[in-house]
Amino acid sequence: MATIVFLHAHPDDEASSTSGSMTRASQQGDRVVVVYATNGCHGEVPEDLAEGETLVERRRAEAEASARVTGTARVEWLGYDDSGMTGWESNTVPGAFCSADLDEAAGRLARILDEEQADVLVGYDWHGNYGHPDHVKVHPVAYRAAQLAERRPRVLEVTTNRDLFARTMGAAREAGMEMDFDPSGPADDGNPMGTPEQEIHWAVDVTGQLVAKREALLCHASQTTDIGMLTSIPAEAFEVGFGREFYREHGRPNGLQEGWPFTPLD
Repeated sequence: MATIVFLHAHPDDEASSTSGSMTRASQQGDRVVVVYATNGCHGEVPEDLAEGETLVERRRAEAEASARVTGTARVEWLGYDDSGMTGWESNTVPGAFCSADLDEAAGRLARILDEEQADVLVGYDWHGNYGHPDHVKVHPVAYRAAQLAERRPRVLEVTTNRDLFARTMGAAREAGMEMDFDPSGPADDGNPMGTPEQEIHWAVDVTGQLVAKREALLCHASQTTDIGMLTSIPAEAFEVGFGREFYREHGRPNGLQEGWPFTPLD
């Protein structure tokens, strides 16, 4: 049994990118831990907030609900504020994750890695899939935390298969959905979304966990725009686009391999 720690920028990021792997891991008996860098305070504010309820409280509750779906054993928060999109004033506000001291943020994560004696740590690719400042920050924080941890874990970078995503959007359009997003176009930081297929190392089959993946997405119902778009994709196109989750591994030669990379390094 392995202990796998997933570092995500915001509550709901786990649902869209790694919830299939998390579910499969927990079903196989691995211990799954999710750590959120931020509280998601710049997300969409739902109309049904109860009197006195804050967006952060709602998003924390949604994260806990998602954890129950995926079988995640522990949910932790690094305690930073959502930095907002590239160029927002909130990027430089004290407490924003993207401007946090690297060693401080990594130290918070390393303490969790040590408590868990983590075998594997999952972060993001170099530009956080689509360039959001918090996603970009996850990348160096994960690698620095792995260096600081008493027991250095294997590090994987979850990414989006840009070529597959383009094919999925095409299939959705053919099914009658209006899809004007181009994954090859500039994302939040000006770079294309995700990674070309030829630069990805691991494809993890999660077709058996797609029901859980949809349920995890639906747990984050407050984020209507993104969650609504993803869960409205027809089942056949959803399986094509989300039936595998993709990871890069630093130092590994290029070449996509179908497999299960969430095991300790020898």
